[in-house]
Parts: sequence; C-alpha cells; structure tokens
Amino acid sequence: MTRIAILGATGYTSLELIKVLLRHPQAEIVAITSRQEGNPHVAMVHPSLTNRLDLALENLAPAEVAARAECVFSCLPHATSAAIVPHLLDGGCRVVDFSADYRLDDVETFERWYGEKHPDPSRLGKVVYGLPELFRDRIPAATLVANPGCYPTSAILPLAPLLKAKLIDPHDIILDSKSGVSGAGRTAKLITHYPECNESLSAYNVGRHRHTPEIEQILGRACGETVDVIFTPHLVPMDRGILTTAYLRPLHDITEEKVLETLREFYDQEPFVRVVDHLPATKDSTDTNFCDITARVVRGRILTISCLDNLIKGASGAAVQNFNLMYGFPETTAL
Repeated sequence: MTRIAILGATGYTSLELIKVLLRHPQAEIVAITSRQEGNPHVAMVHPSLTNRLDLALENLAPAEVAARAECVFSCLPHATSAAIVPHLLDGGCRVVDFSADYRLDDVETFERWYGEKHPDPSRLGKVVYGLPELFRDRIPAATLVANPGCYPTSAILPLAPLLKAKLIDPHDIILDSKSGVSGAGRTAKLITHYPECNESLSAYNVGRHRHTPEIEQILGRACGETVDVIFTPHLVPMDRGILTTAYLRPLHDITEEKVLETLREFYDQEPFVRVVDHLPATKDSTDTNFCDITARVVRGRILTISCLDNLIKGASGAAVQNFNLMYGFPETTAL
C-alpha cells in the first residue's frame, strides 16, 4: 500500500480525489490537511464521507507530512503549493501538484499571469507536465508532476493531434469554453453566489485567463512551434463539466472524415479519450475520467468539440492517472 497525504483537503477536487483513492486497492490515505481551527473530522467538511474515511483535518508542517506519507497530492492554491513542495521532496515524498505553480516553463510568464512571486523558480521548466496522453513516458520516473488545468486539458487533447499532423494553423486558434460552477472552487465569491449565477450565462477573464499560457505552451510542444490562441471561458449554471469548442483554420483542404481519422489514430490506445461521431454533451462524461472529442468541418473551418468532468479528468482523475503511472499500477486503477 502507498501511504497518501492530501494537502488542502476541503475543496471540491479534494473530495473527488478522496472518493477515487478510497476505491484504489494500493492507496491508503494517512493524512489530510487544512488550516481550519479545531482539527474537524473530514465528515464535518465533506458529509458524503461519513463512515468512509476516519481522519481529522490537521494543520501539519511539511516534515510531519513527509514522516507519514510516501506520496502527496497538493491541492493548495498557486504560490502556496510551491512554498511547501520543496520540503516534501527533500523529505523523500513524491508529489502530484494540482496548482499552476509548476505547469509553466519560466518565472516571468508565471509572475506576469499569476501576479505572484514564485517561491521555487529553479524548478520551472524541469517538472513533468502530467497529461499522460502526451507525456506518459516521462511520468513513471518523476518525483514531482504538474497536474494539468481543467480548461487546458479540454483544449489540448483535441488540438494536439491536429497540430502534430500539421493539419491546422497554429496561429489562428479560437477557443470557446464553458464550465460548471465547481470550476471556480468552493470558496464563496460573488460570481458564484446562487442569485448571480443561476439562470445566467457569462463570459469572464476574456483575453486574460491564466490558463492561456499553459494551453499555448503545451500545444507548442506538440507541434514544435509557437502557438497563439484566443481563449474565452464562460460560467454555466451547472455543477460540473466543461465543453470546449475550438475554431481552427486548416492548412489545406481537408474532409471531416480525415480530421476524425487523425484523432482516432492518435488516441487509439488511450483508455480515457473517446473520439465519437456524435456531438458530445457534458453529461456524457460527468463522474468519469473520460474526455469525449469530435470534429466537424464547416465552411472551410475545422471545429472540434470536447467535453470532460472538470473535477475528474480535469483534476482528480488525472492526478490518480499520474499516481498510477508513477507507482507502476495499471493506469486505469480506481478510474
């Protein structure tokens, strides 16, 4: 059994992570942390875990975490996680980091988009990006894995094969994404207050969403050149799920059948990517680790449509996928 600690265990992604790990035959959750006073039992914070996990939330120092756990899932906010991760690595832990702290390759880009000084800048550009469909061969040996963002996963998976095959213009990519309210986290905010978001659809962070450089960076690796995207996210009044539509300019005349064939060949052996003929809906992938993808050709443009559960394939499911690869378990275990 691998001893697991979860840092920042009060959020939605942490709850999903715990649920997945509780059915994992090779994982034992030994510590869950929070800065909440009084060390509340996990069932007080997540009532659905009543009689399923008998642990209290503790405010543990990194050394205390390292003394108990072999693998740590850090669900802490950006700039907070990177202040703790080096101590965990020094203590012999392997880490899957949910924050954006290690996803980007350079300090300047991180500090420009996140507005924070990076606590561990020397590691940027050296950490494995935890998207198994593209970087599976690097994950097993990693001591630190940067878990992808939810929006980036929904954009990278449909576009990487087309860019790699040189089918689309890397400088003319428009991404329209719609996410459920859980994507904004559990902390109360005006935009996610029920009277504000219910029966309302709104765009936000137009042209300045922090996932933009992550999408461009990883897609750039796929095709070996600079990628430029216009990314517009929207908040949808549903609990969970992301649907992303990409508008792409082909580099030559192409049929819908060829686009779908390219996607199918790329993901033929992938257990969690489903290339489908129908137009996928978010409910198709809710509560699963699947990303569903299809494509259409309309008036000379390629459109890809992808959807996934932002809390699972967009976060906790992907993290367990990475954990399985890191420890040599079958990749689909518990998923």
